[in-house]
Amino acid sequence: MMRFKKILAGIAALSVIMSAVSCDDKENTNDGEIPAEVQEIPTEPPTESPEDRAKNRTITWFADFSLDTQNGGESPAALSLFRDYYGGEVNYVHVNADEKYSMLEYLLLCGDPIDMFPYDETAMPEGVVKELFDPLDPYFDIMGVNDGLWDDMKNVIDEFEYNGVHYVMPYDVSDPQLIMYSRKLVKKEKLDDPYKLYQEGKWDWNAMIDMMSKFVSNPDADVKRYGIGGEFGEALLTSSGSTVVNYENGEFTNNIGDKAIAEAEKLMKKIADENLCNPNWHEYYPNDNSTLFYAMGDWALGMTNAKNAKKDIMVVPFPKNPDSDEHYIGCDYNARMLVKWSQNPEAVAAYIKCEKIAAQEEAYKQLEKKSLSVQEKDAYGKWKPFVTEEQYDAVQSYLEAAKKAPLFDFSYGMGEKMYGGGDFTYESRGVMNNLTNSFLKGEGAVDKWEKMRDDMTKKVDEEIKRYNGQ
Repeated sequence: MMRFKKILAGIAALSVIMSAVSCDDKENTNDGEIPAEVQEIPTEPPTESPEDRAKNRTITWFADFSLDTQNGGESPAALSLFRDYYGGEVNYVHVNADEKYSMLEYLLLCGDPIDMFPYDETAMPEGVVKELFDPLDPYFDIMGVNDGLWDDMKNVIDEFEYNGVHYVMPYDVSDPQLIMYSRKLVKKEKLDDPYKLYQEGKWDWNAMIDMMSKFVSNPDADVKRYGIGGEFGEALLTSSGSTVVNYENGEFTNNIGDKAIAEAEKLMKKIADENLCNPNWHEYYPNDNSTLFYAMGDWALGMTNAKNAKKDIMVVPFPKNPDSDEHYIGCDYNARMLVKWSQNPEAVAAYIKCEKIAAQEEAYKQLEKKSLSVQEKDAYGKWKPFVTEEQYDAVQSYLEAAKKAPLFDFSYGMGEKMYGGGDFTYESRGVMNNLTNSFLKGEGAVDKWEKMRDDMTKKVDEEIKRYNGQ
């Protein structure tokens, strides 16, 4: 245990150094040498320990994006850790995003060596059922799971347990589904500040609907008004606190009839029926005072600030279900998959450990915040995208909240019939797409939740049978 702590301390120190390099414009002077913090680690005679088997290996990464994202020629902290401490390297094999699963199946049939694959919703359970991946449990010692490194992700990891093992080990959460608004506009309309309501535990569906209704019905409005714009169907469904498909005791069960899901769907229909939803697509918060709330991932925050630099933009997660004790925040999960029959599973586990260390390194987050919060104009006098320090800290707090109360719905990973666009009709579209879009976007063939529930129940039951092996 003492030796592990020393190694972890050395790796953490290296993480700070490499993170600073990747975020700094200064020339890299490390020259590939291992810093003193790591050089001073006491050495032991060579053994066949799992840690040793992880070293000096090249792993093949099969994906639609490189792990060695260029930033002035520097490498991300996790990859730098893997190279400098483990002596490892990553061989990137590119594949188009829409072909990556079919090509992975083909390569495995051909016996081509693939080690690591990006996690997305298709991986679990569809990719696992197709035997594309192996569980990571045999390599927990390398990953530091048994030494407390992953304790902050325990609740999230438990959500992904499948057949008693872990094919997905999220090392972090990201891309929270946010609501952006102008505090200046809220104050002018004499409405409550959603961020303060969130801090007080009062930011729920009722508060949001009440604010939107008052905003839209203001008789002094000089433009057509909407309560909310953007994309929020999935966020609203997540905030219900219930999943469409449950997984318990090794079996999937249909939960579409749950009361909380019904309430979420009826809320979507209410927003649509009362014309509270802006039907137009916007890449950022509309700057014409026509829309009170703008729902989107945090990727839109920088441009929202640039286009509304004087409107005091703030962000909150989607409001909670008033009947729930928890605030469930929709987000993405960052993870890497161990590919079936990998020749370098220990090295993959070591790389994943490096991702975990880099993800929780506070020095890296501070450098990221400093970089994002720079406010400057371009040559034409227009603001460049930026994120304020207050916004950054708020978003980080939402991500931490999402770790404590995660909600993972297996439905999104159960194939096209559950989560697919089809030919964009109610009959052919996936179940989850209908649940999150039909009422809000007027794309459904039904006008009552009870009819949609009955239609979708049949499809969910069919898919559950397939995944339960019946």
